[in-house]
Amino acid sequence: MSELSDFVVNEARSWVGTPYVHQSSFRGAGTDCLGLLRGIWRARYGAEPEAVPAYSLDWSETRGEEELWRAALRHLVPKAMGEEAPGDVMLFRMRTGAVAKHLGITGRTDANASFIHAYSRFGVIESPFSLPWRRRVVARFEFPEENS
Repeated sequence: MSELSDFVVNEARSWVGTPYVHQSSFRGAGTDCLGLLRGIWRARYGAEPEAVPAYSLDWSETRGEEELWRAALRHLVPKAMGEEAPGDVMLFRMRTGAVAKHLGITGRTDANASFIHAYSRFGVIESPFSLPWRRRVVARFEFPEENS
């Protein structure tokens, strides 16, 4: 693993146990999946790259707009789907035909593959990266080496 990948995985794991709180991003106090990513970003680069507008639980499903995907493309480095590595940011589509609205960080890629994410009712957890989760991934990204 690179120094950056190591940092991202270790920082994500330091959030495990944080309760799920919609639109929040405070380690130990509360976060959602985007808040986890924002917290890792702040720990690595300082200030967040842009202000996050208020968002509903359904994100932009009613309009069918891929807002989260567009934001990821603005600030993260896209990766090919077959190139998974620890520290990757994964974007999930939770239902066929719905907008992609869940994020997770790849923890391990070995036989015990895992990912770290904030999940409603569970908070931040490290989950097995099982086939049902794998099928939901629609894009992969990595953090940039430097905040540009």
